Amino acid sequence: MQRAVLINHSDISTFTLLGLASFPTLSIALFLLLLIIYILILLGNLLIVVTVHFEARLHSAMYYFLSRLSFVDLCYATVTVPKILADFLSKTNSISFNSCITQLFFLHLFAGTECILLTVMSYDRYVAICYPLRYSSIMNRTICHWLEFVCWATSSLHSIIQIIMTCQLEFCGPNQIDHFFCDIHPLSVLACSDIFIIEIVFVANSGLISVLCFLVLLMSYMGIINTILKTRSEEGLGKAFSTCAAHLTVVTLFFGPSVFIYLRPSVSYAVDKMVSVFYTVITPLLNPIIYTLRNKEVKSAIKSFLGKKLLQREE
Repeated sequence: MQRAVLINHSDISTFTLLGLASFPTLSIALFLLLLIIYILILLGNLLIVVTVHFEARLHSAMYYFLSRLSFVDLCYATVTVPKILADFLSKTNSISFNSCITQLFFLHLFAGTECILLTVMSYDRYVAICYPLRYSSIMNRTICHWLEFVCWATSSLHSIIQIIMTCQLEFCGPNQIDHFFCDIHPLSVLACSDIFIIEIVFVANSGLISVLCFLVLLMSYMGIINTILKTRSEEGLGKAFSTCAAHLTVVTLFFGPSVFIYLRPSVSYAVDKMVSVFYTVITPLLNPIIYTLRNKEVKSAIKSFLGKKLLQREE
């Protein structure tokens, strides 16, 4: 009987994830560390989402996109970390083909959304610094909703293309994935079919989004730098640099590892796992910290929000 189209006549229906550690003692330590980090990711990003929603002073485009970034980071980490934690406690570390494809889809959906969302946030900063008097009218709620829709729609298309091409691969040999989650490159190296054309599509698909996002980021910050150089007020310069510093830090933390992993052929390097840990776990942890530490308004709003909740409980 012919198998489902999804598995593409492959002989492999289950994969084994080799994970992060081979030694039981190290596995326990990594499990505890990763569990703490995941809890902090959930609490930190959820706190920003809730605070932006309830605090009226944060009801502007800048914080609207910040809350969306926190939501995406929360989802992004949830795609991989719970499975990693479960594998630390499991003896098999197995994952079915369909579950692997599902994880890959949501991984690229949230990664693509974050990539485009960070680009949108750079445009938002450009408008805020270069056209401060028109900022509220340009970045109104309707525009924000449309820009968010573009983020999700584009990343969905990107992810669907990745899945369609992955499902064209045939797996008939080893089923051990030398990684701690399902991704394009670790799966491609296991394929027994010719991956040359598919690999080109993978790189082109990721590369197109990366190049377009980079060009928009570049143009936005060129405009910002040009405006900053014309600003003679020290207070204005300080505010502009402060506004952009957090965003540039987050962009560097996310784009650097992502470009290293996805804009190259399916060749495995020893550092791939560590780089993947950085952009799937560490970046979602650092983003809320970076934005709250460098933004007095966000810190003040969080303190106010938590203070109100504590008062409500006491009453």
